[in-house]
Amino acid sequence: MQPWHQAGPQPRLLKGTTTVGVRLRNHVILGADRRATAGYYVAHKHVKKIVKLTDYMAMTTAGLVADAQVLAEWMRTRAKLYEMETGKRMPVSVAANILASILFTGRRQYFLPYLVQLILGGYDTAPRLYSLDLYGTITEEKFIATGSGSVTAIGLLEDEYREDMDVEEAVDLVRRAITSSIRRDAFTGNGVDVVIIGPKGIEERSFELKAKF
Repeated sequence: MQPWHQAGPQPRLLKGTTTVGVRLRNHVILGADRRATAGYYVAHKHVKKIVKLTDYMAMTTAGLVADAQVLAEWMRTRAKLYEMETGKRMPVSVAANILASILFTGRRQYFLPYLVQLILGGYDTAPRLYSLDLYGTITEEKFIATGSGSVTAIGLLEDEYREDMDVEEAVDLVRRAITSSIRRDAFTGNGVDVVIIGPKGIEERSFELKAKF
């Protein structure tokens, strides 16, 4: 008899989203759409896919919602504990490595990986932007797109991104990258949320769609 986690093929449940991250000289911009899907069914139209972890750090979530929520709550707790123990704020690089360790350990120990792809952004002594996949792979990026609509968004980012962009230019680029995915990806839609992280903290913005896609 096969182990329960190898008990044959399981029905595939299609999920999707588009999340984007951009690093500037003094800020990080994160963006995401609002649509949650279960297969071809639109399960929710106003999902917050950018999760605030601290006053200087946030992450975007693509993948299984429950897994992303567990990881976010765990990281909030770890960040508070780190500050209590050291008297200092947790560096964004430390948070990224902790997340990578959790993702890697889940796959190796329990054969049940966290089905997520994350973008972690924050500002400690400088703006930081990291990409993490379900295997625990971690890379530091200048710009990144994840999710089912990323193939559309990344082309626009690669063509127009500049590290010396000002904040408003970057916010507009992130908005347009996600909107372009909304036009081509059935699993992305219902508006765009943007978070700006800089030396003064976190600012949130929302953009409604002018047309229904």
